[in-house]
Amino acid sequence: MKAYAASCDKNKQAILEVLKRYLPVQISSASSPETVLEIGSGTGQHAVYFAEQLAHLNWQPTDRQQQLADIESWRAESTANNCLAALALDLDDSEWPLKKVDHIFTANTVHIVSWPRVIKLLEGAAKTLSLQGYFFIYGPFNYQGQFTSESNAGFDQWLKQRDADSGIRDFESICQNLANVENQSDKLDLIEDVTMPANNRILVFQKKLISS
Repeated sequence: MKAYAASCDKNKQAILEVLKRYLPVQISSASSPETVLEIGSGTGQHAVYFAEQLAHLNWQPTDRQQQLADIESWRAESTANNCLAALALDLDDSEWPLKKVDHIFTANTVHIVSWPRVIKLLEGAAKTLSLQGYFFIYGPFNYQGQFTSESNAGFDQWLKQRDADSGIRDFESICQNLANVENQSDKLDLIEDVTMPANNRILVFQKKLISS
């Protein structure tokens, strides 16, 4: 039986609408499809859904080795040829399976993993993202150290009871780390902070050409 996360069904349409604004159908059908690297694909539900809905792109799911079977179970039942075979990506590894990728997406990861792993995720994304590429981060965030809702405060408490190293992250810390990477040619600029249902957000970053 396939793994299933109800939250994926609840948020997939709202996330898709944002992705479609930034990842439109390519004008030239002769162009090679761009690839979206998904970090922390979990069950694989998002991967197959977004691949089906964004047929002009290749969607590359990744997660830790123990999650790949779940992702492949969803892929096996999908007709989307553009949903690629899942790859192992552990944030503790020094190298990612892809050296460069057009765009990167991650959902509900930064509040689950420890802060040191969040830093590794951000550094890896900045290094791996191609010039002009987008980095989408979906989930709840705090602003100026404050929760945006009582439900988020309760969720943060639940997260910390489950794992003391997890928790809702500060928006400002995410932006600061992506702007202050070691190699400034890899820095990412925030271009939109999108309000989403259920007190979530999508942060949209882009790697821009540094002006001389």
